[in-house]
Amino acid sequence: MTKISSLATAAALASLLLTGSAFAQTAAPAKDATKTETKAPAEKKAEKPRTAASLECSKEADAKGLHGKERKKFRSECKKGATDKAK
Repeated sequence: MTKISSLATAAALASLLLTGSAFAQTAAPAKDATKTETKAPAEKKAEKPRTAASLECSKEADAKGLHGKERKKFRSECKKGATDKAK
């Protein structure tokens, strides 16, 4: 009799442990469908056409081998200079 009750207890304990891990592995449902449909930041930038001054400043930055903060600073100053010349 004790053998049967021991097996039943062990089976119940094992089923509780296995059930807990099965629930932990389920994927969370999507909260909002509109969030998945929003565009990525790179896609938003691609929609805006680049000006001739912007392209020229990028070419100059490439020629100088600028990257990161230096490139960003150079392009910003270059574009400001191009708009000042246009006025």
